[in-house]
Amino acid sequence: MIELKKNKTPSDVIATLKAGLTLSQQDLYQIALSGLDLQKADFSKAIFIRANLSQANLSEADLSEADLRGADLSKSILQQANLQGACLYRVNLRRADLSGARLTGAKLQGAQYDSQTIFPEGFAYQSSGAVGPSANLNGAPLNTANLRYADLQKANLLGAYLGGADLTGANLRGARLGQADLRRAFLTGALLREARLNGANLAGVDLRAADLTEAEFEQFESIAGADFSQVQGLSEEMRSRLLRQPASELDTIHPLTLKSTRASLSN
Repeated sequence: MIELKKNKTPSDVIATLKAGLTLSQQDLYQIALSGLDLQKADFSKAIFIRANLSQANLSEADLSEADLRGADLSKSILQQANLQGACLYRVNLRRADLSGARLTGAKLQGAQYDSQTIFPEGFAYQSSGAVGPSANLNGAPLNTANLRYADLQKANLLGAYLGGADLTGANLRGARLGQADLRRAFLTGALLREARLNGANLAGVDLRAADLTEAEFEQFESIAGADFSQVQGLSEEMRSRLLRQPASELDTIHPLTLKSTRASLSN
């Protein structure tokens, strides 16, 4: 292993790999290696926190026990890569190809995948803690998570903690959000068609221009300060049900839009 200079550049990494040397245990915090050919590289135990590895070719690379928290691996090629024991917390895996990758002991909590992400055959990704279509995330701690435009179709989020999460433009069609804590979450423009929301806490939620067509709910724990301005698909029956919430909730002002819940429902 060689020591890279303190402010590491992609050129440093490429030069090291061309010399046939390992990058095991190196600190590559926030490094930008997007689109590079990193096949068979030894990055075991390396630090890749918040690194940009999008579209990189990491086929057969050794990333065992690497710290990849918050890294961007979207559209990356990870075929046959060794990710055993790697920390993939809140990593972007959208459209990544992990076919044949070894994921034993990998920590995937909060990692984001989509319908085009390819996982190893037989890997139970839906119950791994990762976030994506049909994911099993009941009770998951996703407070303040960046889930902008995430694909969460038919995800199970019963009782999930999503307080302060950014779900702007997210696809939550058919998602199960009963009893979920969504306080102060951003759901601006989110697709909530056919979502099950009964008992959820929507206090302070920004729902402007969200699509609630055929969403299911009987009541909410709270809608105090929620902004429903320009919400789509809100039937008169649903609107009436919301307006039956306590006056103290309806007259609470949203902290960002400065509009009361009652006023937002009268649009």
